[in-house]
Amino acid sequence: MDLGACYTNQSFVDDEGSARASARRLNPCAANGVVLNVQGLRTAVGESDIPPLQCRARFRELLLGDQPCQSEDRVHVEFYVNENTFKERLKLFFIKNQRSSLRIRIFNFCLKVLTCVLYIIRVMTDNPTQLRNTCIKCNSSTQNNEINWELIFWVDRKTPVWAIQVIVASISFLEAMLLMYLSYKGNIWEQMFQVSFLLEMLNTVPFIITIFWPTLRNLFIPVFLNCWLAKHALESMINDLHRAIQRTHSAMFNQVLILICTLLCLVFTGTCGIQHLERAGRNSLSLFNSLYFCIVTFSTVGFGDVTPQIWPSQLLVVVMICVALVVLPLQFEELIYLWMERQKSGGNYSRHRAQTEKHAVLCVSSLKIDLLMDFLNEFYAHPHTQDYYVVILCPCEADSQVRRVLQIPLWSQRVIYLQGSVLKNQDLLRAKMDDAEACFILSSRNEADRMAADHQTILRAWAVKDFAPNCPLYVQILKPENKFHVKFADHVVCEEEFKYALLALNCLCPATSTLVTLLVHTSRGQEGQQSPEQWQRMYGRCSGNEVYHIRVSDSMFFREYENKSFTYAAFHAHKKYGVCLIGIKREENKSILLNPGPRHIMAAADTCYYINITKEENSAFTVRQEARQGKNRSHCDILNSPSGLPVHSIIASMVAMDFQNTSPTGDTATLAPPTQNGLGSRRPSIAPVLEIADSASLLPCDLLSDQSEDEAAHSDEDVPSASECMKGYPPNSPYIGSSPTLCHLLLHKAHFCCLRLDQGCEHVSHEDAKAYGFKNKLIIVSAETAGNGLYNFIVPLRAYYRPRRELNPVVLLLDNLPDEHFLEAISCFPMVYYMLGSIDNLDSLLQCGVLYADNLVVVDKESTMSAEEDYMADAKTIVNVQTMFRLFPSLSIITELTHPSNMRFMQFRAKDSYSLALSRLEKKERDKGSNLAFMFRLPFAAGRVFSISMLDTLLYQSFVKDYMILITRLLLGLDTTPGSGYLCAMRVCESDLWIRTYGRLFQKLCSTSSEIPIGIYRTESHMFLPSDSQYSVSSEGWSDTKEKGEEPKILTRSSSSSDQSENPLLRRKSMHWTRRLSRRAMKRSDSSFFSSLPKLSASRRSEREELTELVRNRMQHLGLHTGFKDVTNLTASDVMNRVNLGYLQGELNDQQNSLSYVLVNPAPDTHLQLNDVVFLIRPDPLAHVPAEPTTRGQCKESRPDTPELNRV
Repeated sequence: MDLGACYTNQSFVDDEGSARASARRLNPCAANGVVLNVQGLRTAVGESDIPPLQCRARFRELLLGDQPCQSEDRVHVEFYVNENTFKERLKLFFIKNQRSSLRIRIFNFCLKVLTCVLYIIRVMTDNPTQLRNTCIKCNSSTQNNEINWELIFWVDRKTPVWAIQVIVASISFLEAMLLMYLSYKGNIWEQMFQVSFLLEMLNTVPFIITIFWPTLRNLFIPVFLNCWLAKHALESMINDLHRAIQRTHSAMFNQVLILICTLLCLVFTGTCGIQHLERAGRNSLSLFNSLYFCIVTFSTVGFGDVTPQIWPSQLLVVVMICVALVVLPLQFEELIYLWMERQKSGGNYSRHRAQTEKHAVLCVSSLKIDLLMDFLNEFYAHPHTQDYYVVILCPCEADSQVRRVLQIPLWSQRVIYLQGSVLKNQDLLRAKMDDAEACFILSSRNEADRMAADHQTILRAWAVKDFAPNCPLYVQILKPENKFHVKFADHVVCEEEFKYALLALNCLCPATSTLVTLLVHTSRGQEGQQSPEQWQRMYGRCSGNEVYHIRVSDSMFFREYENKSFTYAAFHAHKKYGVCLIGIKREENKSILLNPGPRHIMAAADTCYYINITKEENSAFTVRQEARQGKNRSHCDILNSPSGLPVHSIIASMVAMDFQNTSPTGDTATLAPPTQNGLGSRRPSIAPVLEIADSASLLPCDLLSDQSEDEAAHSDEDVPSASECMKGYPPNSPYIGSSPTLCHLLLHKAHFCCLRLDQGCEHVSHEDAKAYGFKNKLIIVSAETAGNGLYNFIVPLRAYYRPRRELNPVVLLLDNLPDEHFLEAISCFPMVYYMLGSIDNLDSLLQCGVLYADNLVVVDKESTMSAEEDYMADAKTIVNVQTMFRLFPSLSIITELTHPSNMRFMQFRAKDSYSLALSRLEKKERDKGSNLAFMFRLPFAAGRVFSISMLDTLLYQSFVKDYMILITRLLLGLDTTPGSGYLCAMRVCESDLWIRTYGRLFQKLCSTSSEIPIGIYRTESHMFLPSDSQYSVSSEGWSDTKEKGEEPKILTRSSSSSDQSENPLLRRKSMHWTRRLSRRAMKRSDSSFFSSLPKLSASRRSEREELTELVRNRMQHLGLHTGFKDVTNLTASDVMNRVNLGYLQGELNDQQNSLSYVLVNPAPDTHLQLNDVVFLIRPDPLAHVPAEPTTRGQCKESRPDTPELNRV
C-alpha cells in the first residue's frame, strides 16, 4: 500500500433521484480526515440554503478535472481509507503491514546476531594484561588472591569494536523506544518491565553512556544476552513471513524452531558467562573450553575434565541448570503434544515431493484394515505403480490396526495418512490434490443409511473436481440412482448395479461371481502350487489369468492374424500361445466389442483384449521345431478336410446347437460329432476355422427367432406365448443412467395386483407358487427393500438373447412393500412376482415356492450391514442360510456377505477336517502375500457366496487398466453395445466327451457357432474325511476295504470316465496330506470308530426325518400339496419337491460331498469332464442381421411378434 496517498469516493445525488459515483486519486498533500463539501442542501422542513464553497475548494476541483457545478443541489463527500496521523502511519509501517514489518524484524534480527558476533570478537581479542593501563581501578591491589574482581567488571575492548557496538546499540535503542511508543496502550509500566525491553536497555544504554564518559569504554556489558532478543525476533519474523506469503505454517515447525533456539541460547549464554567469570580465577577458560563444558553438562554426560574453579562461575552453572530444568521440559511437553496431534492429523504431504514424485489420493469416510490392505495390495501389484506414493485423506483418526500396518517398513515409506476433510480446501492442499495422478473416492458401505453415504461421496467428488479439475477421479457409488451426479468422473463403479447383475448371472451361469472376481484380482498364479491336491493346483494356476490389452501391430500374439477374422485369430492364438482373445476395439471407434464374430477382420490399428497369465510384454517366446514344420503344412490342412469336401460345405452342414438348453425334460443339447458319408466308423474330427468368414459360415437370419416359437404347440401354459410377449426396450427405467437393454417384454403390462404372488386378485386367483404350475424352476431373491438396483437383477434374466422357453420365473421375497415406481418398472417383464416375507420365516419360504426353486439368492440387508463388532454384521444372514441349508440341502443358495472373511461359516460343518486343512492352506497363502488367500474356501470356489468388497479391486485396477470397468459391464450385461457379445454357458454332456480336450472344444465352437470359451466350471465328487457330524463313506465300504487290506480312497474322484486314467499316486498323496493335517481328530481307535457309525447314521436319519416332518406340517397348515403315494406318476415339480425334502438320499450325498471350482482360460490340453460347465462369450445375434430389404422381410415373417427387433 502506498503511504501518503488518499482516495476519494464522490457521490452525487440529483434532484431527480439519480446517483453517480466516482473515485480518483488525490494529491498526498490534501487535507487529512473526512471532508464534507456541501454546495447546496435543502432541508425537508425549512429548505434553508447552505453557503457556497470557498474559492479554494472550487479551484481544487478545477485542478482535479471536476466539471463546474451545474446545480447547487448535490453533496460532495470525501472518504479516506487509512488513518492519516503520524503515529498511525508509523504503526502501519512497523507493526500492521506484514511485508514492511517483516523487513524491520529481519533487520532487527541481524543487529542482534551482529552484537553476539562482536562479543565473540571482543573475547578473542581480549588481553587482561592491558587492563592495568586502561582501567581506572587497576592501581589498587586485590586483597583476595583467588578472585580478581577487576577482571570481572573490566575488559579489554578495542576501539573499532567499541565504535561498531556503539552504533549498533544506538540504533537498537532508538528502535526499542519507537516500538514502545507505537505499542503504548495506556500503561507505561507494563511495557517498561517487559523482559525484552529490560534486556534491550541493559545492552544499549551503557554503550550510549560511554560516548559521553570515555573512561567507561572498557566496562563489561553482557552483550551475549542479545541472543535471547535475536530468538524473539526470529520467532516474530517467521510469523510475519508466513502471513506475508499467505500460507499456513506448521505449528510443529514453529515449536521445533523455538526448542532449537532455546537450546542454542542456553548454551551460548552459559558459554559466554562461564568464560567471562573464569577470567577472575587462577586458570581462565577459553571460549571453546567453556562451550565444551556446557555441552557436556547439558547432555548429562559430565566427564569432569573441565570444571569451573571459582564460586561465581559455579553459581552461574547452578542457575543455568535450574533455568534449563524449568524451560526445556515445557518446550518438550509442547513439542510432544504437537507431535501427537500431528500423528493424528498426519501433517502435510511435501510440496517438493509432490512435484518430483507421483502420488495418488485415497479419500474415505472411515478406514478399515481390510479396505486398506485390499487397496494397497492391488494398487502396488502392478510394476507401473511401484514408485507411487499413496496419500490417505480421512476425517477420522486412524485406529490402532491401521497405525500398525502403516508402520510396517513396506508401507511406511510409501503411504501417508492425513486426517482431514475433502470438503476443506486446506486439507486438499495438504494432500496436494492438484498434483495427484488420481483420486479414489470410496463410499462407506457399512453405513446404516446408504443414501446418506452416497450423498457424502457426491459432495467429496464435487469438492475434488472444484479444487483440482484436472485430477482423474475414480468414484465408488452405492445406489444406482445417484450415479448421474458423478458422471463427470473418469471411472465410476456402482455397487448395487454390479452386485445384482452378478447374482443374476450366477443363476444362469454358475459361479460367475467367482469368475469375475478372479479376473479383476491381480494374482501371481502361484497359489496352491505346493498342495498335493490336483484341483487346488489347477485352480490356483488358472486364477492368475487377467485381462490385458495390446495393439495388433505391436503384438507377437496377434499380428500374424492381420486381415483375418476375429474368430480365426482367437482360436489360433489360443492354440499357439494359450491366450484367450475376448474383445477388440477399432481405432476410429471407442467402443469395446466382446467377440464381434467372424465378420470382424483384424486390422493393424485394432486394440486386442485377451486373457492370459501375464501380459505379452512380460512374456518370452521360444519357437519349437515342430511348430516350424507345422507351418509348412498348415496351408494344406486348412484347404483339405478329412472328408475331401470343400470347407464351406462342411461348415454349412454343421448344426449350430443351443448349448444352454436346461429343459427339465432331459433333452439336452450336444455337440454332435461329424460323420463321413453318414458313417461313424472313423474317429470324429473337427472342421478348421476359416481365415475369412463366408456366407455359409455365418449364422442365418432365422437364428434370431426364438426357438420356442416353433414349439409353441408343445409349450405349457406357464411359458408366455408369442401373442403375449415381444422383444423391446423396457418403457420405464427406475433411475437415470440405466443402459437400455433389449428384453422379453409383455405386450400389455401386468396389473400391480397380479404381481403379488401370495394374494389372489380379480385377474389371477393363485395364492402360492404351486398353484401357478411353473414348468421351469424358480429363482427366488430375498431382499430387504425393492431398491432400484434390484432392477438390474431382472434385466439379465429377461435379455432378448435368452430363449423364451428357458425363462425362469422370478420371485422377489421382500421385507418391505415395494413402491409404485418399482412396480411400474417390473410390470412389463413376464413371470416376475413379489411377496412379503423373509428367509427366517419358513411359511414365507414355502409359500414363495422354495420347493420348486433352483436358486435362492440372499441379498445382504442394509439394516444389518453395521454392527458394534464389524464382522458380526453377517451373523443373521449366515445363521438363516445355514438353517435353509439344513432344511433344503439340494437347494442352490447364493449368499451375499458384507465381509469376505465370513465365508468360512457358510454351510458350516463342525469338526470338518477338510475345512481345517483348507483354513491352514489359506493362512499359508496369506503369509506368502497372496491377494486371493480366500479363493480356496469351498463356498467361494463354487460360487455360492459373494461379497461386493471383492469387486473393490475393479476400481483400483482401472487406474492401470482403464478398460476393466467397461469390459466387466459388458460381461455382466449392464451395458449393451451393438455388435458386442454376451456371457453364457453350456454343459458338457456324455455325448460331448468325444471332443476330449478344451482346445478341441475351442475349435469346435469357433468353427460352428463362433463362440469363444473363456473358462470351465467343474464339479467333482469329493468324499470328506469322517467327522462326528458327517460320514461320507458307508460302513460297508469301510469294512470291504478293511478286509482287503486296502486304504479307503476318501479324496477326490472325477465325475467322468476320464478319472480312471488319472494317476492314483496323486490320490494317495492327497489322502495322506489331509489325514496328516487332521491326525489329531483321528486318534480314536478303529473299533470305537466303526461302532459309532450306526448310531450316528441313526441320529442323522432321525434329524432329517424331524426336519422333514416340520416342513410337511407347515405345508399342510398352508394348504400346500405334500403327498407322494404314486411314485411312478411324479411330475418334475414333485420330484424336485421330493429331493428338497430329503427323500432322495443319493442326490443329497452328491450335493454335500462334492466340490466345485472355476478354471479361467485353462490350457488347450485340459481334458473335459462330464457335467463341466463352459463359460462362453457368444456373438451378438443382432450383428448378423442382413441389411437387404428382402432378407429383412423374411426375418419379419419368421418373427411376427418382434417389431422392435426388426427395427434394430
